[in-house]
Amino acid sequence: MLKGQKNKIPLLVGTGILLSALLGSSFLAMGMGGLLARWGNSEKTSNTLSLNREDANSVVLPLVSLPPQPRSSKLELIAAGEKSYDQYRARYLLASDLIELNQPEEALAWLEGLELDYPVLGSHIAFKRAQAYEAMGESAQAEQAWQELLSNYQQQPVAAEALFALGKSNPEYWDQAISQFPSHPRTHEIVRQRLTEDPNQPTLLLLLAKYTPKAPGTDSIRNRLVTNYASMLTPQTWEVIAQGYWQIGQYRRASDAYTQAPQTPTSAYRIARGLHLSNNRTEARIAYEQLIRDFPDAQEIRLGLKHLASLSKPKDALVYLDQLISKFPEQAPEALLAKAKILDKMQSPKSATQARESILTQYADSEVAAKYRWQMAEEKAAEANFEEAWQWAQPITNNNPDSSLAPEAAFWVGRWAAHLGHQKEAKAAFEHVLAQYPHSYYAWRSAHFLGWDVGDFDNVRWLNPQIVRPQARPLPPAGSDALKELYLLGQDLDAWRIWQVELENPPKLTVAEQFTDGLIRLAIGDYLQGINQIWSLKRREQPEEQEQWQALRREAAYWHALFPFPFQEEIDYWSGQRQLNPLLVIGLIRQESRFEVDIRSIAGATGLMQLMPGTGKWVAQKIDLKEYNLENPNDNIKLGTWYLNYTHQQYEHNSLLAVASYNAGPGNVAKWVKKYGFRDPDTFIERIPFPETKGYVEVVFGNYWNYLRLYEPSLAKKLTKYANHTQKLDFSQKSGVGKEKQGTVDKS
Repeated sequence: MLKGQKNKIPLLVGTGILLSALLGSSFLAMGMGGLLARWGNSEKTSNTLSLNREDANSVVLPLVSLPPQPRSSKLELIAAGEKSYDQYRARYLLASDLIELNQPEEALAWLEGLELDYPVLGSHIAFKRAQAYEAMGESAQAEQAWQELLSNYQQQPVAAEALFALGKSNPEYWDQAISQFPSHPRTHEIVRQRLTEDPNQPTLLLLLAKYTPKAPGTDSIRNRLVTNYASMLTPQTWEVIAQGYWQIGQYRRASDAYTQAPQTPTSAYRIARGLHLSNNRTEARIAYEQLIRDFPDAQEIRLGLKHLASLSKPKDALVYLDQLISKFPEQAPEALLAKAKILDKMQSPKSATQARESILTQYADSEVAAKYRWQMAEEKAAEANFEEAWQWAQPITNNNPDSSLAPEAAFWVGRWAAHLGHQKEAKAAFEHVLAQYPHSYYAWRSAHFLGWDVGDFDNVRWLNPQIVRPQARPLPPAGSDALKELYLLGQDLDAWRIWQVELENPPKLTVAEQFTDGLIRLAIGDYLQGINQIWSLKRREQPEEQEQWQALRREAAYWHALFPFPFQEEIDYWSGQRQLNPLLVIGLIRQESRFEVDIRSIAGATGLMQLMPGTGKWVAQKIDLKEYNLENPNDNIKLGTWYLNYTHQQYEHNSLLAVASYNAGPGNVAKWVKKYGFRDPDTFIERIPFPETKGYVEVVFGNYWNYLRLYEPSLAKKLTKYANHTQKLDFSQKSGVGKEKQGTVDKS
């Protein structure tokens, strides 16, 4: 922490300027063109991610992925050439690299007059110039440069950097940073410094609670506010605290805090749900009832009625479920299934059967219908009744194409068709999976059964596919022009800092903003949150947002962001040393840690490949490694790949059993092989009794497949021929099973 003069800011409840800034609905206007552009339709989603012609032909952007020294000579050639946009970019990158390499004098030469030609980064050119003078120890020239930055770009986020630097000698600049840029990371450094000197400053505590809700230490800040300053907090500050608790899974504390916040459908629901999740069933039931009384027309009632039914006696539960069906018809399938289960317990089999019949006949396109069909298909398959299993599963692919079960159902339709001798239908089913669900684990299995050279469980470890990464980054669909340019140039920390200021309302991001946030988090190495931000776009409920998400999914950039390729050098090297397919290794790492180098599980598993300390010690002894750190990426991958190779050796190099053993332990896998046999690996996976391990195996190999299809050019090209394939599966007449079997409930 930097040392600065103590400067307390008094707590101003309700009317204070700073508190208003903290709790207002928007941040101070930045006056920047193109700030947080929103998508008007799905077409713009597609176009926004694409580079313009000039960027697509850039010779600088492909150099962004290289470290500073290896790219320096190439950048110098471009920077010394004739004026062009690439020349300006090369000069800026060179200057930034030279400052990092402690060669500030040379950096200043490349920056000379650059802002006139390259105005999009004018403020950051001024920033780099000030940094260069500081690195040279020229304090007077550095102060002048900071003052010029502040004078010329006082409304832009990078001005916070000048306020931070100047505030080291004059605390008034730090006051200005707190007031003008409360969401800027430099401001948070200032606030933490002042709290270190004087922790009793609730306004500053509130600032961190609002703008850094998930940061280490913020939970204790919330607790201090609630314990020591409750009487001073406004309903709006209580809402900030409640949202923070909710985001980190402190549901009971969130529930208590929401009782003090403005009463809205969301706060009323979270009061009830927080009580429910913390096992306060009686209080939760009362709170759900209060939600229904106070906000009878709110969308939150959907969940309130559903949860209330789960907490009630059977007869009361049926009443709540009928209300749910009446008020929210789209919830009818799930409510009908819940009713059927209750009626079964009440010894009313006829009524239960009628409820299930209604799901299949009236709501055939619902997820609940798909789940019920798949349950019946699995039961028939377990009886070796493959024709009826086929007939139960096949409608899922047509009626429920967006269901998570659809790729699995289509794949098994193919397997069952092949078992029955219908090879043409089997081929059509596998091709259907590749066309409609190319990202799924079952696409890999389908590709294998179509004879593609994509590996199978018994040989995938030996493959060494060609890996080609994208040459340039995608254009973020949200943010200012300066932010987009910084991101394209790989100036990730600078991009992230101004992005924190540009975000208007972090809890309610648009689709464009959320995807951009994911991209920037990935760029700064926050892979867990970055991947989660992009993956959770699928949860958007509004039709327009769903269209935008679907448009994103048609972009290669979306999938590259979901399946990034960090630590490639270490993965390639140690995979080669162990004769392991590097894409299998990265697929396992993605599932184990989401590339977080210092992550620890509750059990103590550590690092990228989530090694238990005891396992790490055992492996280190085997390879005579005296010193290692499981949080060091190279050490972790070195030890983890050795252990993954070891699990392969235990099972004759079968990757299915090796990966299952990596998760569940070799003893459990040995028991399963003995109990179930191993003639058909796909059937074996279905029989794995640990749901976590079954899911783990499918996700790891699904990851492997996605890395293969995204980074192996020949496979990517091969898949394009299926891109526009939309034919439905309809084999009911050919199988010899009458159509009356479809859509009916088995009453046996």
